[in-house]
Amino acid sequence: MNTTRSGRPALARPDGTPLRVLVVDDDEDLAEVLSGALRYEGWQVRTAGDGASAVAAARELLPDAVVLDVMLPDTDGFAVLRGLHAVKPDVCVLFLTARDAVEDRIAGITAGGDDYVTKPFSLEEVVARLRGLLRRAGMARQLEEGPRLIIGDLVMDEDAREVTRAGELIELSPTEFELLRFLMRNPRRVLSKAQILDRVWSYDFGGRAHVVELYISYLRKKVDAGREPMIHTVRGAGYVLKPVTP
Repeated sequence: MNTTRSGRPALARPDGTPLRVLVVDDDEDLAEVLSGALRYEGWQVRTAGDGASAVAAARELLPDAVVLDVMLPDTDGFAVLRGLHAVKPDVCVLFLTARDAVEDRIAGITAGGDDYVTKPFSLEEVVARLRGLLRRAGMARQLEEGPRLIIGDLVMDEDAREVTRAGELIELSPTEFELLRFLMRNPRRVLSKAQILDRVWSYDFGGRAHVVELYISYLRKKVDAGREPMIHTVRGAGYVLKPVTP
């Protein structure tokens, strides 16, 4: 298994090249610490201290993800986000904010940001959130992953990001895809909600395990609809994916 120096499974772009991340913060010390943590993951990292240089750097780097401070010396992060999307519409954006007001969180997500962390934060949390965002967006894969997973008549082509059951194509959202992949990588193993949250969302949802129940129900409607069920609930323990017994 390919791992980073931190011991986590190594992530790379789908073509195997290093992930590209742009860190935008006018606090040079913080930007350097963040950059170091991301380089520790084996990723290519650049920094910018204001909005104008951030957009210019994005044009050169074409980043897969951006860690973006809301408060910058020349503008705010929401305006920068619009410039980033003009350069690369599918870039993942993680906002950094010193403000914990609900309105600020809503403004960031509404503006097109994918997630946010509130200062002060741990480097581990930032890395975990970025890993989750990049995986769900289909911009990253674990280097040890093979191209296809097969459980019974359920087949997942990881490179093409396609899932079929009995030859019928199943359309999945990025999060549904990651959840099904985790289940398929652990067939016949009961996975708890906490394990699923940690692997699929990559950080603790503050006990909001109902998000797992919601996405399991989405998967069932797509994978098991009109067929013998493969996704099972183990009361008080979690969920398990099992091939249908002939």
